[in-house]
Amino acid sequence: MRWLWAFARWVAIVMVGWWVLCSLLLVAYRFVPPPTTAVHVERRVQAWLAHKPYHMRYEYVPLSRISPNLQHAVIAAEDAKFYHEHGFDWEAMGKAAKGDLAGHRLRGGSTLDQQLVKNLFLGTERTIWRKVLEASLVPVAEVALGKQRILELYLNEVEWGRGVYGAEAACRYYYGTSARNVSRDEAARLAAILPDPRHWEPERMGWYSGVIERRMSQMGW
Repeated sequence: MRWLWAFARWVAIVMVGWWVLCSLLLVAYRFVPPPTTAVHVERRVQAWLAHKPYHMRYEYVPLSRISPNLQHAVIAAEDAKFYHEHGFDWEAMGKAAKGDLAGHRLRGGSTLDQQLVKNLFLGTERTIWRKVLEASLVPVAEVALGKQRILELYLNEVEWGRGVYGAEAACRYYYGTSARNVSRDEAARLAAILPDPRHWEPERMGWYSGVIERRMSQMGW
């Protein structure tokens, strides 16, 4: 049994060390962009293991260079209570769980805070341990970053297609324009593919982008 306790202690030390490191990085990311993310690394490794080429499109831009159209569309689509919650939307999480059981969920119950932490540090694998670690870092993100910085980081780091990361790269890849100049309809279509960006395309998302635009209007945008 002694070896088991030693192993458990080692695991606990590693996990605490990892949590402290991630917390310190979140503090740093209030001032500097992340040099890479867990999702960036994951996709590179997947391409390498599959012996496939990997081309990454990515350009970090400040929130002031991202159109309010896209900011509002993403919030309306992914986290309508973003400015009013503190990192978790318990109602949305409950609905997502029911949707999973019924087999017809469109989007998850994760807030932008949770998705940002996942993208930065945890990757895309869905496990209970990932959710626990994610939840432990969300309060740190709320305190260390604040809402506007969380939104800026999320819009710059989220995956928007195969090898496409962030608002600027997505707008240029799909519409040949900058994130500053993306239209309301284009923004809604881009937000519509976020639940499954590696398989959905903006031009085929009119059915859902219309829902997002109506939500934006209801929210005063």
